[in-house]
Amino acid sequence: MILRYLCLALALSLVACAHTPPDDPADPLEPFNRAMFRFNRTADRYVLRPVAKGYGEVMPSLAQQGVSNFFNNLKEPRNIVNGLLQGKPMQAASDTGRFLLNSTAGFAGLMDVATDAGMPRHDEDFGQTLGRYGVGPGWYLMLPILGPTTNRDLLGRGGDYYTGTSPYIESEVNLPMNALDLVDTRSRYLSADSLIDNAIDPYIFVRTAYLQQRLGKVYDGNPPRELMYGDDE
Repeated sequence: MILRYLCLALALSLVACAHTPPDDPADPLEPFNRAMFRFNRTADRYVLRPVAKGYGEVMPSLAQQGVSNFFNNLKEPRNIVNGLLQGKPMQAASDTGRFLLNSTAGFAGLMDVATDAGMPRHDEDFGQTLGRYGVGPGWYLMLPILGPTTNRDLLGRGGDYYTGTSPYIESEVNLPMNALDLVDTRSRYLSADSLIDNAIDPYIFVRTAYLQQRLGKVYDGNPPRELMYGDDE
């Protein structure tokens, strides 16, 4: 199943691998993407957002931070692997130290003691790694439930699968963990809802914001001007 997923994502990635600026992306599936965007917003309005609000009201802030720290710690192997693939050995070494320290002195990652010890958290994934080696984002895609992505980042999710928990723990444990991670993440973005709701075109707002964020991550916050604004600029 995973092999089929990777092959499909690779085929899509090869369809359109050119670099395009975030404000003028390749979006040939816009009618479908807009339909999925409306579906996701409806599902969020009636299911995920109320659950996230309830989570934020019931769960003490200290406990919420512990949950966030725990899931961030589980993502450290992904950061380590992709840091090495991107030619960042010192960063990968720091991330390895973070993982070991937080997994032990941080009580399985519930506490982030590594940051205070001078090892800041990074956020790397295989989609960024592909971007560092010149693979363009390709088409913009809006997936049901999973949200925005691109051909490249969809392929990257397949690569990141093996640095996550899913292949190594039972589904009876993995599914509730993924659900908690989703709710915790959504609760941290509740304050951004008004930005989307007040946008002239919420779909374009989300598309541009996502592509700008991903471009910034690929180039560690300093993307080339021609990729940010297009060759004409």
